[in-house]
Formats: sequence, structure tokens, C-alpha cells
Amino acid sequence: MKNLLLAVLALSLAACAAPAQTPPAVAENTLEACAARGGALERVGRAQTLQCVIPYADAGKSCADGSQCEAGRCIGGLEDANPRESVTGQCQPTNMAFGCYTTITNGRTGAAICVD
Repeated sequence: MKNLLLAVLALSLAACAAPAQTPPAVAENTLEACAARGGALERVGRAQTLQCVIPYADAGKSCADGSQCEAGRCIGGLEDANPRESVTGQCQPTNMAFGCYTTITNGRTGAAICVD
């Protein structure tokens, strides 16, 4: 029994010391495909998963509706969350929708949302 515990302990320590391997989702062809789309692999969200983050050419451009943005999403800050007032927002900067924001449609804010 003592030998079994020592063997399990040794295997556990060896696993901790092993070099980290690239996850299957980050295979070389995925890196190339992401770069070909103008993006970069980044750890995003609360789970810090690797995703291909692609910046949009009109990032930060002033907008009043998603139809004015490359990504189709016009966003504003939480302070803009008054649906009775006309507001302008900014075109979404990347394909990642993490953070807290409101979606602006026809110059009016929708509900606030936080994505992590």
C-alpha cells in the first residue's frame, strides 16, 4: 500500500513538472487561420479561453445604430442606459463582446448587459 501511494505521488509530481502543451484549439493551423483573418489569439473572458480576437476597422467610430458599424453592433456605456434620451455610442472594437455595455439601436439604448 505504501509503495502504491509513493507511485501515485511520484506520478502526480511528474505531471506537474511536465511542460505545458498547446491545447488542440491552438494548433498551428488555427494560429495561421486567425492571423489570416487579421486577428490574434488572446485569452478572453472570465474563463480566459483562447479565442481569435479580430479588431474591426471602424472600432470606436461614433454611431447611433448597429447598421452604421462593420460588426453590426453599436454600443454605449452603462451611463447611457436611459432609453428616453437620444444617445450616440461607438462601434464595437473587436469580435469579443466581453464587458458591461448597452446596445444602441436607432439612437436609443437597450438593456444594459455584462458578459464575462
